[in-house]
Amino acid sequence: MRVLIVGSAGLLGREIVKLLSSKHEIIEASRKKANLKADISDRASIVALYNMVGTVDSVICVARDDRFPPPGSSMDDDFSYSVANKLMGQANLVRYGVEHISKGGSVTLTGGTLAQRPEIGNAAASVNVEVRAFIRCAALNLFVRSAALELHGRLRVNAISPGWMTETWTLMGKDPAGGISAAEVAKAYERSLMEDMTGQVIVAGQ
Repeated sequence: MRVLIVGSAGLLGREIVKLLSSKHEIIEASRKKANLKADISDRASIVALYNMVGTVDSVICVARDDRFPPPGSSMDDDFSYSVANKLMGQANLVRYGVEHISKGGSVTLTGGTLAQRPEIGNAAASVNVEVRAFIRCAALNLFVRSAALELHGRLRVNAISPGWMTETWTLMGKDPAGGISAAEVAKAYERSLMEDMTGQVIVAGQ
């Protein structure tokens, strides 16, 4: 298959490329580092990307560009920014990709665990961050299920809930024991790519 991976330069993107590259033709895109540039917060950038790559069989999006402001700062702009990237950016990959993805192909998006397991902190700033993430993740899950129904028979749409990766915990100086490796998370994306499923939110490692 011809698979477009958006966000291929990141930790998870690199593991997905490594896992799939021996079996499929991989096209890499990212905001800064890949040969093909794509900013999913910009509709025009998404349209240009699809025009450059032509027809693909599947799209995987692991592009993530959240902002986490310091405690006490205003979060309105940051909330809007993360929605434009994580929610609307990924939704637009589906919307504008329909005419560029082979019939029966798939789009796999990236969500989060908070829609299934809210984890509200104690400090006001922490609450704001967690609520923001919960709303965004829940909205993405709803979009995936709705898009799968609307595009049934034309395109499969799923999302992966990757959880916290051990490599991320290590970089943050925290105990990685409760995380899951990026290589293991990548297998969830392969499942979405290869198995006949749609409208599903797959929790990595389960």
